[in-house]
Amino acid sequence: MSYLLRTFILSMLMMSIVTVASAENTFQQGDQGNEVTEIQVQLMDLGYDVIADGEYGPATVDAIRQFQLTQGIEANGLVGPATYEALLGRDMPDISQNSNILARRIIGISQEYVGIRYVFGGNTPSSGFDCSGYVKYVFAKAGITLPRTADSQYYAGTHISTTDLRPGDLVFFSTYLPGPSHVGIYIGDGKFMHASSSRGVTVDTLSRSYWVSTYIGAARYF
Repeated sequence: MSYLLRTFILSMLMMSIVTVASAENTFQQGDQGNEVTEIQVQLMDLGYDVIADGEYGPATVDAIRQFQLTQGIEANGLVGPATYEALLGRDMPDISQNSNILARRIIGISQEYVGIRYVFGGNTPSSGFDCSGYVKYVFAKAGITLPRTADSQYYAGTHISTTDLRPGDLVFFSTYLPGPSHVGIYIGDGKFMHASSSRGVTVDTLSRSYWVSTYIGAARYF
C-alpha cells in the first residue's frame, strides 16, 4: 500500500470515530493551581494537616481520604463532584477541559517514567515502552484516550504550528518510516519527553539537529 493511500485511509478513519476522550472530572495527585489551593485552605480550616501550596501531593491525598471517611464518600483521595460539594458547599466546575490542569497532569506523569527501557511494541512500565506506547500510557493516566500508533495519534489531533506549541502537545517525527513514525510529549522550553530507542524514556530538545531534520509537525488533544 502506498504511503499516500495509507495516509488517506488513516485520515478518513480518524475523522469517523471519536478517538480522544475528555479527562475524568477530578482533582488528583499531581495537579497544581489556584483550585488546589482553595481545596487545601478549606481542609486547613477543618483542621487537617495540609499546607496551602497549590500542589496536590501525598498530604493532600491523605487529608481528602480522611475527609471522605467522615462524609461517607468513597475514600479514594480524589476530589470529584461529591467530595467537592461536601468540602466547598457548591457544585464542582467542569475541569475536564481545563488545559492548564491537564497539561500539568500530563507533564507530571510523563516524568515519572524517565529511564524506563525502550521495547518495540511496549506499552507499560513493566514491559517497557515504545514511543507511541509511552504517549498513550501517559495520556491514559491523565484521563485522555489516544490511538495506539504514532501515525494514528498524529491524525487524531488538531494540527498546530511549531510557534503555537504549548506543554501537553505532541510532536511528531519521520524517522524509520515515511510519515509520522516517532512521537513525543512537548513539556515547554523547546523540550519534549519521549521513549528513545537508545536511551529509553528521556527528555530531549527540538533544536537538536537530528530532531530538526526529522520533525514533521505537532498536534493538540485538549
